[in-house]
Amino acid sequence: MTILLLADHDGHTLGDATARAVSAARDMGGAIHVLVAGENVGPIAQVAANVSGVDKVLVADDPALAHLLAEPVADLLVGLSADYVAVIAPATSIGKDILPRVAARRDVMQVSDITRVIAADTFERPVYAGNAIETVQSTDVLKVVTIRSSAFDAAPQGSVAAPVESVSLPARAWKARFVSEELTKSERPELTSAQIVVSGGRGLGSAQAFQTVLAPLAECWHAAIGASRAAVDASYAPNDLQVGQTGKIVAPELYVAIGISGAIQHLAGMKDSKVIVAINKDPDAPIFQVADFGLVGDLFTLVPELVRALG
Repeated sequence: MTILLLADHDGHTLGDATARAVSAARDMGGAIHVLVAGENVGPIAQVAANVSGVDKVLVADDPALAHLLAEPVADLLVGLSADYVAVIAPATSIGKDILPRVAARRDVMQVSDITRVIAADTFERPVYAGNAIETVQSTDVLKVVTIRSSAFDAAPQGSVAAPVESVSLPARAWKARFVSEELTKSERPELTSAQIVVSGGRGLGSAQAFQTVLAPLAECWHAAIGASRAAVDASYAPNDLQVGQTGKIVAPELYVAIGISGAIQHLAGMKDSKVIVAINKDPDAPIFQVADFGLVGDLFTLVPELVRALG
């Protein structure tokens, strides 16, 4: 039994989600092969080869894979999948984009966003915004699975590097093409991998408050900034900061919810955080039901006091 894991990376560094997906693959049992697809990804492949539990790294280095477009990467995975019992990937934007194509091409079901491996063919996944846990068993010859990274610990670096082998992308004229991208640059850590996340909601009242109230607190802790859907919809924060069922799933060591009421949609994206702190003027806000620590009061007074205390 051998599992093929599609590595998550940005073209320069291996994503933390990959090491977490390796932990899920180890729970499934069998050998683990990691596919690193892209252009000039040799250094990334070497990092993947040093992750504990990885038995082999496959490198597909081709200009057509430079931006990990779903069409060529899925074609590559379909060709390789005949030699594997499972094709898996972290449930990031890359995995969510590519693996459904693989499942459709192979005419098998996909098991999405799993949070626990019960057996090699049986998994748990959240449904109804995390209010229920569904147990799914796949009887397909090929299992296609995406992993909720926040549910698994990252596999550590090993002492012995796995062998690295090159694979080729089939020559073909692709219909999809890369046009351009706009990247938001920040000195703060990535939202989905940050150890501390400070999130703001509709209670902040404006985009300016995100900068004058939330940002100083985030800087004290070198934390990532998140936002509720209500805050994003009100244009207080950009879409890529949204935490929730339709945003990003996070599970940091510390999650601070400021001015967030705690709608189910938002709780689905952060309730696995190790410690949750809520600051809200409404003592009956649902966020206090999941918070480990709650502070009732005016955030515009309490947060600046907290920043001064942290000094």
